[in-house]
Amino acid sequence: MDRKIEAILKKVSKPGRYIGGEIGEIIKDKERMNCRWAFCFPDTYEIGMSNLGLPILYGALNQMENVWCERCYAPWPDMAEEMKKAGLLLWALESGDPLVNFDIVAFTLQYEQCYSNVLYMLKLAGIPLYAAERGEEWPILIGGGPATYNPEPVAPFFDVFSIGEGEEALPEFARLYIKMRKEGASKEQFLHEAAKIPGFYVPSLYEYTYKEDGTIAAITPKYDDIPKKIVKRIIRDLDGVYYPTRPVIPYIETVHSRIMLETFRGCIRGCRFCQACNIYRPVREKKAKTLDRYARELYANTGYDEISLTSLSISDYTELPCLTDLLLSWTDDEKISISLPSQRVDAFTKELMEKISSVRKSGLTFAPEAGTQRLRDVINKCVNEEDLLRACNVAFDYGKSTVKLYFMSGLPTETFEDIEGIARLAESVVTAFYRNPNRPKTAPMVTISVSCFIPKPFTPFQWEKQDDMALLEEKQAHLGSFIRGKHIRYTWHDAKQSRVEAVLAKGDRRMAKALVRASELGAKFDAWDEFFDYDLYMRAFEETGIDPSFYANREIGEDEILPWDIIDCGVSKSFLLRERHKAYRGETTGNCAEHCAGCGANKLGGDCTYCPKPRS
Repeated sequence: MDRKIEAILKKVSKPGRYIGGEIGEIIKDKERMNCRWAFCFPDTYEIGMSNLGLPILYGALNQMENVWCERCYAPWPDMAEEMKKAGLLLWALESGDPLVNFDIVAFTLQYEQCYSNVLYMLKLAGIPLYAAERGEEWPILIGGGPATYNPEPVAPFFDVFSIGEGEEALPEFARLYIKMRKEGASKEQFLHEAAKIPGFYVPSLYEYTYKEDGTIAAITPKYDDIPKKIVKRIIRDLDGVYYPTRPVIPYIETVHSRIMLETFRGCIRGCRFCQACNIYRPVREKKAKTLDRYARELYANTGYDEISLTSLSISDYTELPCLTDLLLSWTDDEKISISLPSQRVDAFTKELMEKISSVRKSGLTFAPEAGTQRLRDVINKCVNEEDLLRACNVAFDYGKSTVKLYFMSGLPTETFEDIEGIARLAESVVTAFYRNPNRPKTAPMVTISVSCFIPKPFTPFQWEKQDDMALLEEKQAHLGSFIRGKHIRYTWHDAKQSRVEAVLAKGDRRMAKALVRASELGAKFDAWDEFFDYDLYMRAFEETGIDPSFYANREIGEDEILPWDIIDCGVSKSFLLRERHKAYRGETTGNCAEHCAGCGANKLGGDCTYCPKPRS
């Protein structure tokens, strides 16, 4: 370790964030490498080490003999200050080398609030923010992750984006880089060729023009040999692709210290507010035997005592009964618990409750999303109050007394009666608890967590406007006035954070200058309540001529060119429009297991579990 780094570790909180050397880290001889990657997670070590995507891509790249991928996380502000005093540039954990020494610096963009930390980390690394300012001597900056489905707000900072799933795409990108570097190609020549690889978007090769009203006039490729739209990459065979079974084991406590089994990708549901539902389609499952093998290897290599079955809707995994039986055949003896993420209330069963209750007692989480059936139909949340109460009673029968319910406020067509329905639904759960003869002796606690609706790209609600700040806060206060009784706890998300997130989610390239100004004013760690500063962003928007209402509080015309129209996520715009129109008629669309709605995602290949033939 660099002596300067070692000297400042005693001056900062949680020095284990910065030392590397963990069991499972991959060390290679850098002198023999043809391509070095620094994979950056723009949040703390504890959060980044709990993200499944990073170890998947870290391992996939490191399988290549002549490629070395290392890790880097956002330093906490106390460490950043000490780095500046010591004249240290941000480094990668495995080698301790500064990021400027790498060939490729990659950022995963999980959410819009991490944009400020990308700039924060580039500054700490001594790397110029704008791609146009980085010549041949600077690393290539690549971005990926969910937030890149609208990459435009940060497009001027990145050389290239990887759109979609990266296990196969990033090694292909690395092979092209190695080949062209050996041939003596320039960065410009390499990026031009990279733009021809399916799934890679080089923003500098596309020109955006605007109308007088501020909307987009056209998106034009600068060359005829690059695609007009970037089609996302998907993995066709999830059982055959790389999966990490020997992960890096952190020295310090992280958000999640457990085995994560990714059961499938995609979602058969069609919640109209949900971006993940669309960008991760088509639905592709892993076999239960494959997952059981992964679990056994991961337990042997980590010793973790919890297995989390991850997906967007775990209850919809068709081999869930088989998988849980396979896992319980050995996890009970090892005292390993099996946990599931938020449950679908219409798919939560007594049999499932018995299996997940075998070791650990804990509460359960459900997501009704809206307080009335009318609004649940609008958003295509195809569950009813009876489904919720039945699921809760199953939980109460098995000794559960705490339930968490997720809701949104500000959804399209929402009224104050819908808001009041959230409180009534929570009261119904408490009543059901006391009417259940098998209930536990402990008092019930129903927590309702309410976030603000944010219109996101690639959803049927991408054309909608967000409620203005005053109305969002009025609705939050209105719900609070209807919460009664000691058995209901009400938490809500900051409306100011939600507004800034909406502005960034629907932003275009003009947003970059506001992000730079916000960074100059001190923006960082915006996902953390103690750091987020709404007034700072409003100042940055004003000083750079950005009207936040234009992005967050304006209904977009259905014929308008969207900033993210350069991306093809597989789900067609015509499908999203059909779903939007059905929402306003209060009509629901059944899930994929009932019938194919023709979303179009199966044209990407990797036969959808529920639509074996390509459809459009």
